[in-house]
Parts: sequence; structure tokens; C-alpha cells
Amino acid sequence: MSQLSIIEQRPGYFLIEGPLTFASIDKKTVKSFNFLNSAEQICIDLGHVETTDSAGLALMIEWIKQSRQYNTRLSFKNIPPQLLTLAKLSGFDNNEYFVG
Repeated sequence: MSQLSIIEQRPGYFLIEGPLTFASIDKKTVKSFNFLNSAEQICIDLGHVETTDSAGLALMIEWIKQSRQYNTRLSFKNIPPQLLTLAKLSGFDNNEYFVG
């Protein structure tokens, strides 16, 4: 099983690698939310996400909530089509973060 990795490429720019699934998101992932407080503006690149399910969408929503608490401007890049579909099915597709 592949593991989820959050890799800082440069200040404020993070690459997500691996699966965004129930099996890959654990307590360590949730505790890693502090990276959202590392800069005024954060970009999360999802271009290397291998597979995803509703847990991936839930994680993105938690990142959004945390970034608001930190007053961080958050953006997502290269959102996988599966996540955009889940966002649409869940009614989040009109959210500024989920615009393809």
C-alpha cells in the first residue's frame, strides 16, 4: 500500500503524493495540519495523487477549515477529476476551492 506524503517544494507550496483514501489518511496526517500555518498563502498541488475517495474530499474540507482559522489563503492545484466529481456530488462544486 502506498503512503500519503505532504512534501514542501518551496515555502508555501506543498505537493501531495500517494493515495487520498480512508486507508492512507491517519492521525499523523491530521496532526500535519500545522503546515497550513507556515505562510500567508499556501498552494496544495494534488497532481501526484494516485487515487482518492470521499476521505480525500473530507481531508480537503478540513484543510480549508484549518486555513481559515490560521487566516491563510489556500488554493489547490491539479485537483484530480475524481475529487471534482465527489465535490459535485456533495454540493461543494460551487466552492471557490473546487473550481477546476
